[in-house]
Amino acid sequence: MANIKDNENDKGFVFNRGNYKLLLIGLALLVVGFVLMAGGGSDDPNVFNYSLFNFQRLTLAPLLIIAGFVVEFFAIMKRPK
Repeated sequence: MANIKDNENDKGFVFNRGNYKLLLIGLALLVVGFVLMAGGGSDDPNVFNYSLFNFQRLTLAPLLIIAGFVVEFFAIMKRPK
């Protein structure tokens, strides 16, 4: 019975300050990853731009996006103390 009363009276926030910091860090990683992945097009449609296949777009940006999602997942699953 005591557990039910405690849960009913607990009206605090689900996340604490640490969770929100991790959420913002994860969001920043996602934004940076998507910005790095953008671009690489050519102004002239008859000329192929090989910068589309550079390290930034094929490796770095997807790794940042995956890291952002991992941080977001951890921020959501982390229990406040």
